[in-house]
Amino acid sequence: MIYPTIEKLTKGEYNRYQLAIATAKCARLITEEYVRQRAAAEAVLTGNKDGGSIAAMIDQDLADKKAVKNAIDSLDSGKYVIVEASEEEETEDED
Repeated sequence: MIYPTIEKLTKGEYNRYQLAIATAKCARLITEEYVRQRAAAEAVLTGNKDGGSIAAMIDQDLADKKAVKNAIDSLDSGKYVIVEASEEEETEDED
C-alpha cells in the first residue's frame, strides 16, 4: 500500500491525473536539484586532491530516496502544492 494515500494527497480537490502530473513535475524539480548539487560537488572535488566524498556534499534526502518518493513526500508535507492552470495558460499550452 502506498503511503500517503491518493485520497490524502488530493484532499478531494484534484483527480488522479492532476496528482500524477504534479508528482512528475515535482520529481523533475527534485532531480534537477540533485544534478545541480552533484555538479557543484564534482567541481569542488576536481580541484581537490583530498579524495573527499561527493555523497557527503549532496543533501541526503536527494541522494538516498528516489525522486518520485521525494515528490510525494513534498506534496504531502506542503512543500509543493498543486496549482490549477488558468484558462489563459491552458490555451497558450495548446498553441
